[in-house]
Amino acid sequence: MSNLKVLIVGSSIAGPTAAYFFAKAGFHVTIIERFASLRTGGQNIDIRTAGVTVMRKIPGMEASVRAIKAPEEGIQIVRADGRPYGTIRPSGNPDQQSLVSEYEIFRGDLAKILVDLTKEHERVKYVFGEQVKVMKHSEKKYGPIAVEFANGFPASEYDLVVACDGATSRTRALGFGCGVRDHVHSVNAWAAYFSLDQDLLEGGKMGQGYSVPGGRMVTLGPGFSGQNRVMLMGIHPRNEHEAMVPFREAMKSGDDATKQYITQHFAGAGWKTDEILKGMIDSQDFYASELVQVKIPNLSKGRFVLVGDAGYAAGPTGGGTSLAIAGAYVLAGEVARNKGDIKAGLVAYEERMTPIIADLQKIPPGVPGLMAPQTAWGIWVRNTLFAIFTRIGIIDFAGRFFSSSFAGDTYGLPEYEWVE
Repeated sequence: MSNLKVLIVGSSIAGPTAAYFFAKAGFHVTIIERFASLRTGGQNIDIRTAGVTVMRKIPGMEASVRAIKAPEEGIQIVRADGRPYGTIRPSGNPDQQSLVSEYEIFRGDLAKILVDLTKEHERVKYVFGEQVKVMKHSEKKYGPIAVEFANGFPASEYDLVVACDGATSRTRALGFGCGVRDHVHSVNAWAAYFSLDQDLLEGGKMGQGYSVPGGRMVTLGPGFSGQNRVMLMGIHPRNEHEAMVPFREAMKSGDDATKQYITQHFAGAGWKTDEILKGMIDSQDFYASELVQVKIPNLSKGRFVLVGDAGYAAGPTGGGTSLAIAGAYVLAGEVARNKGDIKAGLVAYEERMTPIIADLQKIPPGVPGLMAPQTAWGIWVRNTLFAIFTRIGIIDFAGRFFSSSFAGDTYGLPEYEWVE
């Protein structure tokens, strides 16, 4: 089993997590990433439920996450003049998290932690600036996959190819012979993330959220070294089927066109939006994406398999990061448990992950619409209820009541035996 070769496509979260556990199983792992270096931008993400369980199986990871977790003490919904309607804070108990996670970390920081845990391993090799060009399934039943690369990395055969390259995975399209957007289900919303060099929170550690009519939301949070982190979100009614077309066209034209589209979309929004938009233009870590779910009949074909957003993007549920981490762990563990029998391992992986995926892809009622209502009346109702509920403690009670959705692992992930 130790001679088996695994190719992992994508270096963000699912990819290096899978590499860590495949290396522990004795596999030789190559990770390719189409970008020239590790992407360090992206939004605040939460590690919850099964994600926390797996994190605690990786020595040093929990301490590394705690050392660099987002310096946000909670979040407030604010009026145009900055006065808050109410505040949500973490529960203080990582095993019974509230609506605000105890393990909130910037996506790029988590990816770096995971890469740092694996990049020096003798059985793990990272290749940046590379992507799959051709993938040929073996004519033999369940034989290796022949892979050719676009930018000069030597062609080779792999015993397993793992796609971890996002919801619009190009590798999924090659492996399944489908379109990039096949199996992708939009929730009619998009989001953009970036850093501001200036501190619009004036030293405060409380994140702030602000909504304006038209499904527009701005969140501003503390970063490191006096920076602020920003999320701008556009949410459209679910029945407006062409609403996402302008955003998609802007994305195809690159960051400058996307920034211009967002600037026009948020024109006249009030609060601190004008300053935020000016900072966005010069931002060097700008990242934008459509919010989607991926639902596909099967997670594998032959020796090709999907992990993380490429196979089961969760959309606006808060479960995407935990799904990616858990899926990487289960895939490597089941292949290892089956002594390198790839077919049996992939069958067991899908059986184990299917109920977890179904649970963590459930979109709560009113999401994402409640995050940014379409009308001024809707915003007033949301804000008023939020103020009342936070004042009398209903928000905290709801966080505890739904703690199984946010904290302790109820999925019974198995313990696997590793070579290391």
